[in-house]
Amino acid sequence: MTIQQQTPIRQKTLEQLCINTIRTLAMDGVQKANSGHPGTAMALAPLTYLLWTRFMRYNPRNPAWVNRDRFILSAGHASMLIYSMLHLTGYDLSLDDLKNFRQWESSTPGHPEYGETAGVETTTGPLGQGFANGVGMAIAQRFLANRYNRGNHSIIDHYIYAIASDGDLMEGVAAEAASMAGFLKLGKLIYFYDDNKITIEGQTDLTFGEDVGQRFASYGWHVEKVPDVNDLATLEAAIVAAQAETDRPSLIIVRTHIGYGSPNRQDSAKAHGEPLGAQEVILTKRNLGWPSEEPFYEPEEAVAYFRQAIERGAAQEQAWQEQYQAYSSAYPELATHWEQELSGELPAGWDSAIPTFKAGESLASRSASGQVLNAIAPRLTSLIGGSADLAPSTNTYMKGLGDFGPDESGSNMHFGIREHAMGSIMNGMALYGGLIPFGATFLIFLCLHPR
Repeated sequence: MTIQQQTPIRQKTLEQLCINTIRTLAMDGVQKANSGHPGTAMALAPLTYLLWTRFMRYNPRNPAWVNRDRFILSAGHASMLIYSMLHLTGYDLSLDDLKNFRQWESSTPGHPEYGETAGVETTTGPLGQGFANGVGMAIAQRFLANRYNRGNHSIIDHYIYAIASDGDLMEGVAAEAASMAGFLKLGKLIYFYDDNKITIEGQTDLTFGEDVGQRFASYGWHVEKVPDVNDLATLEAAIVAAQAETDRPSLIIVRTHIGYGSPNRQDSAKAHGEPLGAQEVILTKRNLGWPSEEPFYEPEEAVAYFRQAIERGAAQEQAWQEQYQAYSSAYPELATHWEQELSGELPAGWDSAIPTFKAGESLASRSASGQVLNAIAPRLTSLIGGSADLAPSTNTYMKGLGDFGPDESGSNMHFGIREHAMGSIMNGMALYGGLIPFGATFLIFLCLHPR
């Protein structure tokens, strides 16, 4: 007879306290600003709690640690979710910053903005963009891992996690990026679909009725389903299964309830894009068994538990630094080259072979561009890119540098006829660091309506 080990009651109580801390900070921040999206953050609190305390590798004291896991909130409207997590786990984001949510020149703008808040990996306002940025980061991760990892020295070895909403999956750019990610077998990509069945105008079945799981399976993704986000054991098992899937990106479809805990707003469109209201915030706190009606109340025990991320992250980075020192000793030239690329420094002589063109010479600009590209590509190995199925016309193929495909990681990207995803994927690759991405298509086909 197998006896299943149960989580101790004390641990379960602490877990729930931590999860509700995220929920209450989110609703209080939106309420104080009198603007924002509280419901999604409240719904996804169990997922982010689990991900940030048990799975993700990151160092709050060094947000730029190269081998950190990346986290993208593609559903950027739920920004209080990521702000709450950054604050609670010890990043440079104070409680006062949360209280200044959506205020001018604050570190907590309405949508996460890269460069404004430590720990935010990419700006996510337009839906679908973060989804595609993450695909770009996964491409960059595999490209650089293939170039620099050697033997037992896996110095580039991490995951890219993202949370996507119904809105993300309705946008065409996400469909293009998902198709490409599945084709390329980007196994380090783990996405969560927040299946809350609500948009601003009402139920998602007003406009959205496809089977998302079947759709992503057809793209070549590994798909898991979690019927209830509050079931941490099932959610944890799904994440473990996704990590074990190395040849396919993973989508974990998580059923949530927008505005979770709100007596009068849960599962309603009103919980999506407007504050709950002062009285409803109090009712929700009471319904959740929250120990205080004071805005922005943080239980010391919950904060202490989250802040373990500081020591844990420092230890994880230190272990990686020791691994990197061993790598540097074994492969000094590779280490120096990678450090140079990360710094953005161009190698000496990168432009020494650029051709010159005579004035008045009859040469198409794309032909000249192709010659320049192929002159610098062998010397500028951080270059990676290609065209939206137009390389023969745009002259963007780098000779002798291989292709980036399902089973190879060369420098030439084949984006297919996916222009929108191409732009967002390149942004993700640039944000990843150490690469110079490029893309090419024909800018415009103009048709003037006759008058």
